Amino acid sequence: MPHAIRLHEITKSYGGFKAVDRFSLEVERGTVFGLLGPNGAGKTTLIKILTTLMRPTHGDAFVEEFSILTAGKSVRRVIGVVPQENNLDRYLTARENLALHGRLHGLRPAAYNRRIDELLEMTGLTSRQNDFPDTFSGGMQRRLVVARALVHEPRVLFLDEPTTGLDPQSRRALWEYVRGLRRNMTVFLTTHYMDEADALCDRIMIMDHGVCLADGTAAELKDAFSRAHVYQVEFRRDSDRYEGMLAGLSFVRSVERSGSTFQITLSDEESIKPLMDCLGGADIRRICLKEPSLEEVFISLTGEKLRE
Repeated sequence: MPHAIRLHEITKSYGGFKAVDRFSLEVERGTVFGLLGPNGAGKTTLIKILTTLMRPTHGDAFVEEFSILTAGKSVRRVIGVVPQENNLDRYLTARENLALHGRLHGLRPAAYNRRIDELLEMTGLTSRQNDFPDTFSGGMQRRLVVARALVHEPRVLFLDEPTTGLDPQSRRALWEYVRGLRRNMTVFLTTHYMDEADALCDRIMIMDHGVCLADGTAAELKDAFSRAHVYQVEFRRDSDRYEGMLAGLSFVRSVERSGSTFQITLSDEESIKPLMDCLGGADIRRICLKEPSLEEVFISLTGEKLRE
């Protein structure tokens, strides 16, 4: 099956600075693909290249087999884009915003009006369709932007940090929309929320400085960076005594305490048996291997330093 998106050694340079450096990627149809990276990693540059808003310095990319270099009009016909900002027309009602989008894509009123009815129902905006976007909450505006991108039934949907600034309820609502979309189209998502990527994406790529650092499912990435010798132990009592005992064991590299729960880093996997021999077990309420979060994988790859 042809891929929905293919990038072949895409490079984008600004003078001597490379925002994207020989970047290659293939995304299967009908999947939710997540691109993660800190500010300045090159994510937005790639989105702009794939949506024909920017030409690469070198390389080519294909969206549904259309080249961004030679078939830009065809690319724009098969994609939908949800940008970071809510760029709705404030002088048009919600329904008029959607109708304008349909007309720009050459749809007849009979086709786009039926589609608009479906999208307003899906996003819970039917009762507000004749109101202006300025009267909407941030979450409602975001839902309208998503609906607008879907009016012409694109085959590939680009979501550039779609839930930034939304409250938890609005974020969860958008998650449900995205989950429902994967049956009919390919979704290309960028986000700074690790839980969002973990919950939605079939495949995740982490990039920085214009290059790929890691690629796989959320489970594969966490497994690759798991630390098989870090354990969490919770005690029923005598936590102070156990803290002193743990600090004195030669095979314990570090101990971090939060109340009665300890995070213990061992020197190797084999040290778990002597650890249990020393602790006994009567006072242990819970012991488990600490699994890394997607955020910990992200930080381990991209560093903890703040980015501008």
